[in-house]
Amino acid sequence: MSHHVILGGGPAGVNAIETIRQLDPSATITLVSDERAYARMALPYFLAKEIPQAQLDTGSDEYFDRLRVERHIGRRATRVDPGARRLNVDNRDQIGFDNLLIATGSSPVQPPIPGADGKHVYNLWTLADALAVMESSKAKRPSAVLVGAGFIGLIILNALHKLGWKLAVVELEGQILPRMLDRRGAEAAEAWLRERGVDVYTGCNVIGIDGARRKTVSLSDGTKLSANLVILSTGIRPNLGFLDGSGVQIDKGVVVDAHLQSSVPGIYAAGDVAQGPNLLGGPPVIHAIQPTAVDHGRIAGANMAGQRRAYAGSLVMNILDIAGLHSASFGRWQESDDTTVTWNAARPVYRKLVWQGTRLVGGIIVGPIEDTTMLTDVGMLKGLIQSQVDLAEWKHYLHERPWDLRRAYVASRAAGKLLAHTTIGAPSQSRGFHFHNLGPRTTPGPHHADFVGTLPANFDTLPRTPTPGIYKPKPPEAETK
Repeated sequence: MSHHVILGGGPAGVNAIETIRQLDPSATITLVSDERAYARMALPYFLAKEIPQAQLDTGSDEYFDRLRVERHIGRRATRVDPGARRLNVDNRDQIGFDNLLIATGSSPVQPPIPGADGKHVYNLWTLADALAVMESSKAKRPSAVLVGAGFIGLIILNALHKLGWKLAVVELEGQILPRMLDRRGAEAAEAWLRERGVDVYTGCNVIGIDGARRKTVSLSDGTKLSANLVILSTGIRPNLGFLDGSGVQIDKGVVVDAHLQSSVPGIYAAGDVAQGPNLLGGPPVIHAIQPTAVDHGRIAGANMAGQRRAYAGSLVMNILDIAGLHSASFGRWQESDDTTVTWNAARPVYRKLVWQGTRLVGGIIVGPIEDTTMLTDVGMLKGLIQSQVDLAEWKHYLHERPWDLRRAYVASRAAGKLLAHTTIGAPSQSRGFHFHNLGPRTTPGPHHADFVGTLPANFDTLPRTPTPGIYKPKPPEAETK
């Protein structure tokens, strides 16, 4: 009977546990995690008061008991001895293993800013951080300065904006979201934020944070900002210190092969710590996003359970609500050699398709919600990139009509190719844990027949409807708060 030890209770670790138990019912599974199992990416929704705290949980005692998982919660790995197949925990106890999964995630980078370690300065990375932010500002209209305008920083900004906070964001680079949007997309997002009362400072850095209950944030250009609290979002790094001296190959993260195995047999890595295959080719990469963590966990779990399952590679993707402006980017969005672009600055709506020959390898979509995520286009752009279908017959069409992805998606049979793909060679199973034991609804609603049972007689001759937003005027201004 194999003993599998899982380090980390995030999406990579939990999916590995479920997969191992699915494929190896007799295995011994031990979970070591410094926090209970909850969804870190759901923290902004909790902060915005859109979900209760209990809905953050991704596992419960009853759930882990059912999976027969021994737990060491609130404890940290301090050393791995591959030769002895032992894991040191809290410099005290040792746990033996046959297979070990490193899914320890990442931690925020603490910037070298004077005052960054003071009171009412937060990283907002953990549930404890979120609770502290909610408790620390009781003002009638709270205010915050966000240091760092990357993906994580803007997720937090969006949550606080929903609550009516007065906000300012500072970014060292020359634009917001430098690892998600190109310059044109960022300009649209910056203008959108400013119109909604958010102060945006780019191309400057924070040189000091002063004050106790009222914070003063000094910028390199001489500007001084005042707020109730400061939130730092200046990057993350993988949690790997306990691997020092282990012999496990580390570059930016743990270097893994297509089976998510490290340089040491029997030791695997998944999620933010794993530097693995890229779907679009090239050297191993870290894609610190939840979809990659889920895939990594399932692939690693299957291989730990004795299955030989290879991973095609992860696709970098980011989908973000920026105070009502929805943005998405996929793959090699930053390239500019062979692109198709459409742009309505007034609304704003921006689309960019990146080509490699007759295949899409990247893209950006930016616009108000009704022009982006209320449509199917965001998912179809991702699907066209992920499936790598040949669009030779559609490239010219999409160059002329980049808003009409739907015809190319259906005609190229991208959906069929994606539906035929399974991560571990078998259909996925429903998760064993659900909030309040609520499972997915499988009975069609009362309007299902209307959608699937009607088709206009002249459907094939109907004129195309352009994607909303391309020719629309600017939307009505939202009230500034």
